[in-house]
Amino acid sequence: MRPAAGRRLVGMNNETIMSVPPSGLLAGKVAFVTGAGRGIGAAAARLFAREGARVLLAARTEDELKKVAEGIRADGGTADHAVCDLADPASVRAAVDRCVERYGRLDVAFNNGATGQPPGPLDQLSEADFDHVSAVNFKGPWLAMAAEVAAIRATAGRGAIVNTSSVGSLMANPELPVYGAAKRAVNSLTASAAVTYGPEGIRVNAVAPGTTLTEMLLEWDAKSPGTVDRLNAQTPLRRAADPEEVAQAAAWLLSDRASYVTGTVLRVDGGMWA
Repeated sequence: MRPAAGRRLVGMNNETIMSVPPSGLLAGKVAFVTGAGRGIGAAAARLFAREGARVLLAARTEDELKKVAEGIRADGGTADHAVCDLADPASVRAAVDRCVERYGRLDVAFNNGATGQPPGPLDQLSEADFDHVSAVNFKGPWLAMAAEVAAIRATAGRGAIVNTSSVGSLMANPELPVYGAAKRAVNSLTASAAVTYGPEGIRVNAVAPGTTLTEMLLEWDAKSPGTVDRLNAQTPLRRAADPEEVAQAAAWLLSDRASYVTGTVLRVDGGMWA
């Protein structure tokens, strides 16, 4: 068996030894995470830091961001934050710029920030809600990817991006029709970006979570009691995911271990769509 790749060193007795490569899926990388104040985004920020990345957290609520970033630093990781509203183009670009200013580069990005919609048929959704869901869940990732590609090109040269979609984008979604449609649009953006930027060494993928115990899901369950139990009954694993289980999938897709994976929507759904 060939030894693991590493730098050759000479020991005290002139024997040749191999240095230990950096540990962690994301060792040495700079990661940008949106929606990082809670839920999957917060779990991802913590995980990415444990896996060796320097992380820039972005979301609308500064108190939440500070709490997550302080926790990462207390655990020995490197993290900073930038307040960012995905519905505001200038805010998105400024957050990505802040990442480069803080760490000098951008290697990987996890576009996880999203907003829910009031559950119900599409004809009962207000135009204002439609516009907000579309701005955050569809236009937001587009803005973020455009800024991230520019930052990766200008600094690291190569990199990876993961967008958060939803298993609800892969099927009819009568209870969350506009949310599902926006996430399906993200799937299309992901595929198009993968084809566009692959020749430059920038990979673009998405994760499609199933039932995941985030604040957004719990708010839906509060408005429509029994939702979580019903969704779990439709899931072969018969349970909801912890946010970190989705974050683990994103970490792998962003890592060099997924170096030949691009343009895919990876279901993390407990078998719901099997």
